[in-house]
Amino acid sequence: SHSEILKVQKCTDEEEQVVPLKQRRREQKQKPGAVPRQKESQSAQSEERQAMDPKHQRRELTDGRFIPVLGFGTYAPEEVPKSEALEATKFAIGAGFRHIDCAYVYQNEEQVGQAIRSKIADGTVKREDIFYTSKLWATFLRPELVRPALEKSLKDLQLDYVDLYIIHFPMAMKPGEDPLPKDENGKVIFDTVDLCSTWEAMEKCKDAGLAKSIGVSNFNHKQLEKILNKPGLKHKPVCNQVECHPYLNQSKLLDFCKSKDIVLVAYSALGSHRDPKWVDQSLPVLLDDPLLGAIAKKHKQTPAVIALRYQLQRRVVVLAKSYNKKRIKENMQVMRGVFDFELTPEDMKAIDGLNRNLRYCDFLLLTRLSDKPMVNFTVPPGGVCCIFCSTHPDKLICIPLVS
Repeated sequence: SHSEILKVQKCTDEEEQVVPLKQRRREQKQKPGAVPRQKESQSAQSEERQAMDPKHQRRELTDGRFIPVLGFGTYAPEEVPKSEALEATKFAIGAGFRHIDCAYVYQNEEQVGQAIRSKIADGTVKREDIFYTSKLWATFLRPELVRPALEKSLKDLQLDYVDLYIIHFPMAMKPGEDPLPKDENGKVIFDTVDLCSTWEAMEKCKDAGLAKSIGVSNFNHKQLEKILNKPGLKHKPVCNQVECHPYLNQSKLLDFCKSKDIVLVAYSALGSHRDPKWVDQSLPVLLDDPLLGAIAKKHKQTPAVIALRYQLQRRVVVLAKSYNKKRIKENMQVMRGVFDFELTPEDMKAIDGLNRNLRYCDFLLLTRLSDKPMVNFTVPPGGVCCIFCSTHPDKLICIPLVS
């Protein structure tokens, strides 16, 4: 069963984000080849093609490539039939999504790849229109396992390359077929890995053309610095995908990433699922926050649009996840609404004040499943960190943290 794994790296069921309207207009003037947004057509096929103008809804990465600011997340609980990933992804591409976020551990890349190829075949998109992200799972962090893991994803996808390949977590687990290896007592078995060696293997995947860009996920600034300061660094991480919303605004990490030209990608940008199996039901519901409601009323918007506009003005890329066709359409409609207004500096400051370092995604599940001792470091609440192994000072042992 992969259910325990998927509880610790959940994508959200709602969110979207875009580039400011003024900037889009400025880019249209500066780029003669840019295609202006057309009037909506009554034709469903026409609506599919013009739902998003990808030239104006992207962020530039440090390697010169561009990432669409709104991504469609493809995670689903284990009990959801894999066929739904196929249908939902096809529908999402038809609705306008061009950034598709998936991962080996979601166990649905075959279906997602089929959806992408289907929409290419019917003329909705070309391969170069799609920005596909996959992730290197924790059991493949040993450098010799990185390329085979990516090649496995490409085989399942039946694609020649991924647009972005990221290290899913900065913690290594014992290699093997089981994505959540445990000992006889049911405790997770972690591994000792030099993340710099892992990164060198990621660089080789980029050089081989298997991944156009490479990045990380769930890294803190110390872990990023470990890679950025690596002797002989050839390609720096282009992004860091983390949980980010007004209750966990990641302001320090965002500032650090901006200073290093690393794009922050947000999951759970509107809060998260309320699944009692992994979300503490006592946690507040983000979109019920009175302040977000008041700001939404002032701007004649919804709390969701306010939360998204907040991220937009911070230059954060957002992932949206839903297998519900109605919700997918609503996501795109909300995205259009984000263009229509700007939050004032006072609004932004007020939303900044909502931060309470609240994590919806329960990474501490792995700690409860592990006997790994916590030694020699200061622990931020609910964080995940790599530490130097006491028996191998030149290596990092990657484990979740406990406060």
